[in-house]
Amino acid sequence: MFTIRKKECLSSGIYRYEIEAPRLARKTQPGQFVILRTDERGERIPLTVADFDQDKGSITLIFQVVGASTELLARMEEGDALLDLVGPLGQPSHIAAGIGTVVCVGGGIGIAPVYPIARGMKEAGNRIISILGAKSRDILIMEEEMRAVSDEVLVTTNDGSYGIEGFVTTALTQLFERGEKIDLIYAIGPVVMMKNVVETARPWGVKTIVSLNPVMVDGTGMCGGCRVEVGGKTKFACVDGPEFDGAVVDFAQLSARQGMYREMEAAARAHVCRIGLGR
Repeated sequence: MFTIRKKECLSSGIYRYEIEAPRLARKTQPGQFVILRTDERGERIPLTVADFDQDKGSITLIFQVVGASTELLARMEEGDALLDLVGPLGQPSHIAAGIGTVVCVGGGIGIAPVYPIARGMKEAGNRIISILGAKSRDILIMEEEMRAVSDEVLVTTNDGSYGIEGFVTTALTQLFERGEKIDLIYAIGPVVMMKNVVETARPWGVKTIVSLNPVMVDGTGMCGGCRVEVGGKTKFACVDGPEFDGAVVDFAQLSARQGMYREMEAAARAHVCRIGLGR
């Protein structure tokens, strides 16, 4: 039984669940993900682990309500239990000492999966600069947690309601222009954001690692749903990734595949909302 120990609404439509999963907590590393189901008829939902605590025997998941399945997940309460929670899946982030200055870029809900990477890199002795992006201040998440594991934090908002007005690339450009020696970049967020971070860093010769989130079903490389083109070769994000060198990712193909089921997802969520399932 994977019981929800704590439920917290971080902002409109974004939730943080602390879930009892001692075996997962012992094995999970930064960058890895899990797949869950709420019930026997539930869709398989892949979510990158936002935190894990071996002493408490729990993992933390942060998700945004975007479709029918996440709508139903958001209606669960503390004390409820998930039917399935499988993981850890995927290759862990390469956490190492001596890298130098690592810039961790999180856009929107992408701040959640970049947090354990920033923490791991900091604990390994690297210097961490974090860039957090949101459309507006009211939907910015995990700023306090990111500040606790970073040497410097830059916040950007599209509307200028907090921090630097603009995008995460605005702040990244400022770092380059001030002469900051950056050794590695991690970028997690919407596809267009990750692509733009890669292109911003490319002229400066800095490697950017991105975490991809293509359509996924089984999480073991069997279905082929999560295939992506990396360096001209087909890779499966669930077993070869989810992290790849952003400079060789085919973002155009990834973006196109991400939109394949958008209309169906919207219709399914509308159906769930109309019939009023849950509490």
